[in-house]
Amino acid sequence: MPHEALSQAEVLLEGFLALDTPEGFRAELIEGEIVVTPPPDGDHEDYIGLILEQVITRSGTKMQFSGNKGLKLRSGGGCPKNHVIPDGTFAPTELRLYRGADPWMPCEGVALVVEVTSSKPTADRTGKRHCYARGPVPLYLLVDREESSVTLFSDPRGDDYRQHCTVPFGKAIRLPEPFGIELQTGAFI
Repeated sequence: MPHEALSQAEVLLEGFLALDTPEGFRAELIEGEIVVTPPPDGDHEDYIGLILEQVITRSGTKMQFSGNKGLKLRSGGGCPKNHVIPDGTFAPTELRLYRGADPWMPCEGVALVVEVTSSKPTADRTGKRHCYARGPVPLYLLVDREESSVTLFSDPRGDDYRQHCTVPFGKAIRLPEPFGIELQTGAFI
């Protein structure tokens, strides 16, 4: 019995899902490209910890956090669905979004994704930004180590965010509702 030929996008997705990356490495499918990154360094993890502490202790809405949670997001063009692993995701605790979730879950209910640039900064600055906007994920916080800045992207429409605010390390950046806090970045320096 003849089998129907797989499309290029289906072959790419099957190959991606079959990857066996080395322990600690992270493989993502971003805009039709497989991106593999090594384990994060200590500074990378320190930034995530500083953000996590402030959000958990000061947010107007009680938040749940997940580090390295796989998200399935719409893609552009004829690419398969994006499979992205943010450095961190926040969702209102009342949703219990992560309980029972598959390794790759949809982004509905995620309030904020956080990325700290690593060995592939272009993926964080551009590719992932478009993926999250398409989600749509309401807020995307990018800690850019090379630029010594923090950018909050908001108001997703189509392939991008319509609003963004960038501050240098050391300045506070406002996280709007449901967070309602000034995120302090002085310790990022």
